[in-house]
Amino acid sequence: MSLVSDIDRADEPFAHVAMGEARDFWALLKPRVMSLVIFTALVGMLLAPGGMNPILGFASLLAIAVGAGASGALNMWWDADIDALMSRTAKRPIPGGRVAPGEALAFGLVLSVGSVLFLGIVANWFAAAFLAFTIFFYVVVYSMWLKRWTAQNIVIGGAAGAFPPMVGYAAATGSVSLESFVLFGLIFLWTPPHFWALALVKSGDYERAGVPMLPVVAGPDATRTQILVYTLVLAPFAVLPAAMGFGGLLYLVVSVVTGGIMIRDAVRVYRVREGAEANKAAMRLFGFSILYLFLLFAVLLAELVLPLPGLGALSALGRF
Repeated sequence: MSLVSDIDRADEPFAHVAMGEARDFWALLKPRVMSLVIFTALVGMLLAPGGMNPILGFASLLAIAVGAGASGALNMWWDADIDALMSRTAKRPIPGGRVAPGEALAFGLVLSVGSVLFLGIVANWFAAAFLAFTIFFYVVVYSMWLKRWTAQNIVIGGAAGAFPPMVGYAAATGSVSLESFVLFGLIFLWTPPHFWALALVKSGDYERAGVPMLPVVAGPDATRTQILVYTLVLAPFAVLPAAMGFGGLLYLVVSVVTGGIMIRDAVRVYRVREGAEANKAAMRLFGFSILYLFLLFAVLLAELVLPLPGLGALSALGRF
């Protein structure tokens, strides 16, 4: 399929010309996702040995953030047809008629190229290539291929959201490490139970849009089993940073306690299968999973940048 035909396909339901406001283009960047990317990439960057010039570090984070936003814009361009059919996404800028598909496509492409080139200049070209691959993986592998083809879309496609710590580490060192792979694995394992919990509640939306999310294809009971299995793997895996020595005592305590809560909530999702209580259990897991990942990376960040006694943390200046 050519790019021209792709543009035509995306334009058909939204053929009118739109000139969105600044806030509409900001929404195309998926700012909530972008903030998570910045946060996790910063941890990967600070974890790297040898330090990084603070100005270049800030510039690198900016490039990574823009690359993540570009991915979001291109995702919204491609998914405009199914976004219009789902209550959760129907008010996004393109289906809402505030931004034309061609505008979103051009916006995403310019930001993609610009972010990669900028990261290559301010950091190194290995990190830039990694960022380019991440954008490609999210837009082409996940959005264009996996999302509409397989119920494992969020499992495989979740790798795109797990790459930022590795890109941050690469920006500081020009390479990757076992520690950065562990951070990747943490986000990778977190993604399925996080999104499948929401998908249990929004399965009608996905079915109407023809997206083969696991609850639609395999059913809610199989989804609940998979959520529990992934959570049971995730919780002990999250302790690895402490076991490997780049997470301290505080991280160990937080990862064990919050991992226990994740397991408790996943067990409740597995057991409660009918009525409003089932949806309530799923949304509780979905909501806590956001806090869970934030706390893990926040503690890692705190141990890296604050002089916390007994945790082996380095000062922010020493790391940056």
